[in-house]
Amino acid sequence: MNSLDINEIKDCLPHRYPMLMIDRIEDLVLGESAIGIKNVTVNEPFFQGHFPSKPIMPGVLIVEAMGQTAGVVVAKTLNLEKNKGLVYFMSMGEVKFRKLVEPGDVLRLFVKKDRNHNNVWRFKGEAYVKDVLVTEAIFTAMIVFREES
Repeated sequence: MNSLDINEIKDCLPHRYPMLMIDRIEDLVLGESAIGIKNVTVNEPFFQGHFPSKPIMPGVLIVEAMGQTAGVVVAKTLNLEKNKGLVYFMSMGEVKFRKLVEPGDVLRLFVKKDRNHNNVWRFKGEAYVKDVLVTEAIFTAMIVFREES
């Protein structure tokens, strides 16, 4: 198992439209890394208000997509599918937005674990369109385990 489709992603994350920001996972290495794929389409609800005459994907949503990709890595590694746990952002740093992301682009979101300790994981993320780096960030997330009912 090194790729996941949208239904498998939905088993790992609680996010749903319009906040589910990844369409596919490739090259998943449990406990280490993954590549998230986001197909950016003009139908996205944020394009109606985010520079409608020159639609661009908001940078914070690119970072959110990186976080969701990392969330899948954590969920699959710790067997947190089916809402057994949630992954929350704790911090974001060294965020750089280098190029615009527009409708029609395919974002490739590379996330790699930098370190983890107990329920806190730190990742380095890079987002590419074609072979061009568009966004990079370092972010930390906390895993909150849900009680079984």
